[in-house]
Amino acid sequence: MTEAAVLLPLVRRWERHVPLSEADQRALLALPSTRRTFSRDAYMVREGEPTASCNLLISGFAFRQKVSSEGARQIISIHIQGEFVDLQNFLLEESDHNVQSLGRAEVAIIPKQALSDLVAAREQVARALWRETLIDASIFREWVVNVGRRSATARIAHLLCELALRLRAAGLCEEDYCEFPLTQEQLADATGLTAVHTNRTLQSLRKEGLISLTAKKLTVLDWNGLAAIGDFSERYLHHTV
Repeated sequence: MTEAAVLLPLVRRWERHVPLSEADQRALLALPSTRRTFSRDAYMVREGEPTASCNLLISGFAFRQKVSSEGARQIISIHIQGEFVDLQNFLLEESDHNVQSLGRAEVAIIPKQALSDLVAAREQVARALWRETLIDASIFREWVVNVGRRSATARIAHLLCELALRLRAAGLCEEDYCEFPLTQEQLADATGLTAVHTNRTLQSLRKEGLISLTAKKLTVLDWNGLAAIGDFSERYLHHTV
């Protein structure tokens, strides 16, 4: 895979929502990048470290997380192929949270200065980058509501709906199922539940015929039913799907 081809999913993602000229697309594809592979649970970004680059996920999955002073972890977002895992660091000097890989993952590391130069020269690229960060913020808001105000069953149903929809929109589903790399412990940390409660909730969703979740593969058997239980509306994704 050429370096330009590595960045093609990003161009396709942004071009769906912001009109990019051929020159804009060529400029994006010409961004300098370094490819790096991460093993399961490896740190891509560490809290407190200075930010010199932004990481575009080429393959695999990643999650952002914060750890309390008592050692409790809260997963605050999941990222899939074609997404930046730390685009906000484009304008921040120090990372305020960690980013880890979910399973084996590969990223394209793009220098901040190269992004800055491109944004200064290309108005539509700047608009696409700004839109992406705003959608990130919208997803964060929804996750706050999910953890703070929904029942355990609704929290998990909502998260499953979101990931299934995003994966399918990105072309990362096979036939009727999507890869689902989260362990029950990670799913618990993303929804503010215990691993035991998470396991019971998943069993309930299975028994009701809403989902099939085996061997890290998720199949939504009853979308309307799962969305209703999860109080799910795709509005906060702002047509990224």
